[in-house]
Amino acid sequence: MEQKTDLIIIGGGVIGSSIAYHLLNEGYQGDITIFEKDRLYEFASTPRSAGGIRQLFTTDINIQISRYSLKKYKTFPEDMTVDGERAEIDFQQRGYLFLAQKETMKELENQANLQRKYGVPSEILEADELKRIIPEVNSNDLTGGLYCGEDGYLDPYSVMQGYVKKAKELGAHYIYDEIYSIHEEAGRVTGVVTKDGMLYKAPKVINSAGPWAPIISKNSGYPIPVIPLKRQIIQFDAAEPLEKPLPLTVDPSGVYFRHEGDSFISGYSEKVKPGIDFTWKRSFFEETLWPILANRIPNFERAKIISGWAGMYSHNTKDQNAIIGEHPELSGYYMACGFSGHGMQQAPAVGQGLAELIMKGRYETIDLSPLRFERFAMNELVIEGAVV
Repeated sequence: MEQKTDLIIIGGGVIGSSIAYHLLNEGYQGDITIFEKDRLYEFASTPRSAGGIRQLFTTDINIQISRYSLKKYKTFPEDMTVDGERAEIDFQQRGYLFLAQKETMKELENQANLQRKYGVPSEILEADELKRIIPEVNSNDLTGGLYCGEDGYLDPYSVMQGYVKKAKELGAHYIYDEIYSIHEEAGRVTGVVTKDGMLYKAPKVINSAGPWAPIISKNSGYPIPVIPLKRQIIQFDAAEPLEKPLPLTVDPSGVYFRHEGDSFISGYSEKVKPGIDFTWKRSFFEETLWPILANRIPNFERAKIISGWAGMYSHNTKDQNAIIGEHPELSGYYMACGFSGHGMQQAPAVGQGLAELIMKGRYETIDLSPLRFERFAMNELVIEGAVV
């Protein structure tokens, strides 16, 4: 059996659903079909993320993307209203804070100068100024930090569902089935093949399947430099509450932490073997996170684990940045994958950009061409220095 549509999106998470929404919102007239293999989004990357929104990046393109996306998340509840119901996402603009020791302060100053070029209100803080943000912080080994009060965190599951519901309202059709590969004839996309062997025809296919994107692309004969990496997050209580709500704070060790309601969450980019793995361990908190947390915030010395979970980073092994745009060797094959943990916060800009590229043949709002696939062969990597 064959089914036909005008455009297929593989992956109905935050990226795929953002693309569908933006296409339809921009007036795309064709039929859009989104394939999502996880109907309940139980193992989707988006709801398992830390939900951070930051503009504190080190590359022009990532700063521009985040600046645009932050603006859109501020109006998200109104923009994604369906049947009179606002899409609340609990966006807490409590800031983002990178703590720094002496050897990294100069680099943070350079980053702040670049960020300010695009209108980001970055602040370089001296060690004694850190207590203005976190009164309890132990700054004895710190020289200062980089802070942006506009940034913060939100509920990633609500963001994803906001895009899904709005895309459906505008006419997107979701099919809950697994894609095995992309079908082609004579160097042009002709559709996709499901795991059960059914062919769905379409002249354009977008691969936004997150950690499953590389296997689909490999099955299709077009390998991409992306691997899935497990990232654990632990939620815990502290015996003594903090005086102020926390910004999303990144310790010099790489351990990050923030408030989650009245409790806290924390994580760290541990070294793991590539592969799909959703297990989490209490020992990760006890051995890796807790010693650093307790040293940095004395209130965390007495902590109790509430829960934990693991999600997947779609890790770009070349430069840890997204791959966006049409594949140079297969006409009609578009990619939006390899976000390396930045997908949720970059979804609004990526959705808008790909909608423009597909409908008009060019980027208009933000030039996303630095993230094209061809950069690997041309040795024009986008090296991001602030990967958490």
